[in-house]
Amino acid sequence: MNNKTKITIEALINAPIEKVWECFTKLEHIVNWNFASADWHCPNAVNDFRVGGKFSWRMEAKDGSMGFDFGGIYTGIKNFERINYQIGDGRNVELKFSVQENSVLVTETFEAEGTYSIEQQRFGWQSILNNFKKYVESISANQNKLKFSIEINAPVSIVYDRMLGLSDIKTYQQWTAEFNPSSTYEGNWQKGSEIHFIGVEENGKRGGMVSQIAENIPNKFVSIQHIGILEGDKIIKEGPQVEAWAGAFENYIFEEKNGKTVLKVETESNEEFKKYFSTTWPKALAKLKEICET
Repeated sequence: MNNKTKITIEALINAPIEKVWECFTKLEHIVNWNFASADWHCPNAVNDFRVGGKFSWRMEAKDGSMGFDFGGIYTGIKNFERINYQIGDGRNVELKFSVQENSVLVTETFEAEGTYSIEQQRFGWQSILNNFKKYVESISANQNKLKFSIEINAPVSIVYDRMLGLSDIKTYQQWTAEFNPSSTYEGNWQKGSEIHFIGVEENGKRGGMVSQIAENIPNKFVSIQHIGILEGDKIIKEGPQVEAWAGAFENYIFEEKNGKTVLKVETESNEEFKKYFSTTWPKALAKLKEICET
């Protein structure tokens, strides 16, 4: 077989171009779709998304029986339109993103290799692209971005510290009590760390969110990605209970102006909790303001 034979696959994704692009290029999303079937996963990934930048995405069977790294280097990027890269074995791949009313047509063309048949290769790559479509559409349909802000008469270092409960976890527990009187967390705020946000529910059962710190730039920016839920001591990261939250982000932006802090919160929520968060977040931020200004 000629290794320059080209195979083209495509998927029409019912989501805004901004969301499609974000999900294809950001690490926190790549690990959630970069596999062909439910018995595989992407446990980790590296993605230096720039022309000349390298990437390496790990694909493994969940039972640990096999796995491989899929990697290469980016050779061309045109934001929201095109991505070109070369795989480690020298083959070239091009993705085109074409906006069609409320959808995006993703067309992927890659040079075939000589080991597997054209149809086997087409099926494997199409399965991953289909999984990408499923992931993007699920989080796009179930999430709305809510934004809140407040000005706090305190230096940004104090707001950052007390919001996260770094010096004393009680300051975190105090402002998040607006969401749940027993609110707390287990874990730490280091980038890449898994953290559990916990509270006792009305039925007396321990529950909460399983999340990962996607980014933490001290005194500037914190990004939390929700990846699962807690039921008692059980961690659930897959299934219908998690789908409504999978990949949702909660971001904190800290801006210092003349000794005061403008704190901005951006959170993705499904429709069920939109009204609740719209009323509770302002109360929680008002409590945080009180804590920081005292």
